[in-house]
Amino acid sequence: MSTSMPYRQPSRQQSRQMSVDPHNEIHVQQDHYIGIDVGTGSARACIMNDKGDIVGLASENIGLWQPETGYYEQSTTNIWRCICSSIHRAMAQHNVDPSTIRGLGFDATCSLAVFSEDTDEPVSVTGPRFDNADGNDRNVILWLDHRPVEETKKINATDHNLLRYVGGQMSIEMEIPKVLWLKNHMPEEQFSRCKFYDLTDALTHLATGNETRSFCSVVCKQGFVPVGVDGSVKGWQEDFLTEIGLPDLCEDNLKRMGGVNGVNGHYATAGELIGTLSEKAAGDMGLPAGIAVGSGVIDAYAGWIGTVGAKVNLSNETLNAGVAKNDVSQAFTRLAAVAGTSTCHLAMSEKPVFVNGVWGPYRDVLIPDYWLAEGGQSATGELLKHVIETHPAFQEAMSVAETFNANIYDYLNEHLREMQEKINAPTISYLGRHFFFYGDLFGNRSPVADPDMKGSVIGLSSDKSLDGLALYYYATMEFIALQTHQIIEAMNSSGHVISSIFMSGSQCQNSVLMELMATACDMPVLIPRYVHAAVVHGAAMLGAKAASTDKEGNSEPLWNIMDRMSKPGKAVRPNKDEGEKKLLRAKYKVFLRQCEQQREFRREVDEALKGWKS
Repeated sequence: MSTSMPYRQPSRQQSRQMSVDPHNEIHVQQDHYIGIDVGTGSARACIMNDKGDIVGLASENIGLWQPETGYYEQSTTNIWRCICSSIHRAMAQHNVDPSTIRGLGFDATCSLAVFSEDTDEPVSVTGPRFDNADGNDRNVILWLDHRPVEETKKINATDHNLLRYVGGQMSIEMEIPKVLWLKNHMPEEQFSRCKFYDLTDALTHLATGNETRSFCSVVCKQGFVPVGVDGSVKGWQEDFLTEIGLPDLCEDNLKRMGGVNGVNGHYATAGELIGTLSEKAAGDMGLPAGIAVGSGVIDAYAGWIGTVGAKVNLSNETLNAGVAKNDVSQAFTRLAAVAGTSTCHLAMSEKPVFVNGVWGPYRDVLIPDYWLAEGGQSATGELLKHVIETHPAFQEAMSVAETFNANIYDYLNEHLREMQEKINAPTISYLGRHFFFYGDLFGNRSPVADPDMKGSVIGLSSDKSLDGLALYYYATMEFIALQTHQIIEAMNSSGHVISSIFMSGSQCQNSVLMELMATACDMPVLIPRYVHAAVVHGAAMLGAKAASTDKEGNSEPLWNIMDRMSKPGKAVRPNKDEGEKKLLRAKYKVFLRQCEQQREFRREVDEALKGWKS
């Protein structure tokens, strides 16, 4: 791979532009890189200078359609328009000269994008007609779409060897179940003309016109096993695709999925140069054509890039800024927790580590020859939102929060502190000592990997007051922290060596949650400099890597870029109060029992109902 070749630093003439002012003073003009992040609800663009500082940031909400319960659709046309608008506004914030942009990097949710192989136009994923009538160009099935229930069961019933690399079973959130659903519901003639992309790869395709696919996309979400791993020859497992009912995708060396690397396709690791910005894309973005475009990654993986390279003094034994060397081995001890609607937990290892209920291990998806594992919580931000908004005191809480010009989370945190003070409690956690909330309302991603998991409450009362809402809200945060502990415990017991959590996302601003996370997991939690922009900051680093590519195809190693461009963060350490530690250890035991007993109760009922028809 090109990233393993010696790296040659571009010359100053290549990497800088100089201008002379009327007074004959020479100014060195900074290079800039653009990161583009497409999340579940918005597209964001950041402009990063060559020191790693974000100098422009803008976002725009993208469309989301729900034609039926459990169905979530988007449009690459709409997404592209939002990306371009965000770039225009981010560039304008500091009057960034478009000629200083050297590279672009993309990340996006792991959603399925469908195009016509004949025309390269979007193909509607909305049944029963699956056409673009009435302007319906919704060609994206979003990651959280749960339509392919039966298809997912069929895939997992194969017990194919590739399932070892996705935690033992393929998730309904992944893309092959969605492709199979389209095969089962779309007219055969239409399906035969479709080509399929991960959303990130669809965006780099729109930017460059190239068909290059990202290892991050295909390995993590599409059942691609890198060549040489477990005897894999083509990457795509043709016997698997045939067994599940997708033999037609194997035709022409799997051209409709991206082809075979080095034969009729090209696959790249994170940030590798895959092409340059086309005239059309450049015109849409207001940028010059020819800018380097890096291979994209799934959004959570951009969060890893944007956080774990930070220099921070976590302990005497680990990195001390400016003293110890910040090499890639530091990453093995750092869990990147990328928190948004859901939370993804990413850990790198030198060798493959298999963990039940944790996706991976995935080779080559970020740094060549290293392995990534991905745990996750199906809902964290969405869970907090749901619990608060469905409580009887929600409207009252919103009204009070507005009078203090505070958001609902800050207000509830302050209310919890007042409740603590009122009864002279040693910690906020003491308030919820006899309230036990298990919050898998949206199914379980890790480490149980059971989409049928639901929530449960022990200690439920008739309290409809603000105090009752605050307690329920606290219990939800406690659940998120304890489940993070469960995921880390499962990963470490299988061979990982995680000793710190590097957070990103808006939840980083929730001081109560971060302190709870550190104490429940008994390890420091790092809050990044760019709390709201760690993911898109990581995407910009992909653009920097692409731009560093020389004529021989060598580029600066990604970890070097992360080390150079990451900003120091702030560490939140576990509470030293032994009482709180004992309380959370006891609550963790109850949490584990709630998790297992729910599954046991379902098994008992299902056994009792065997053979019973309504």
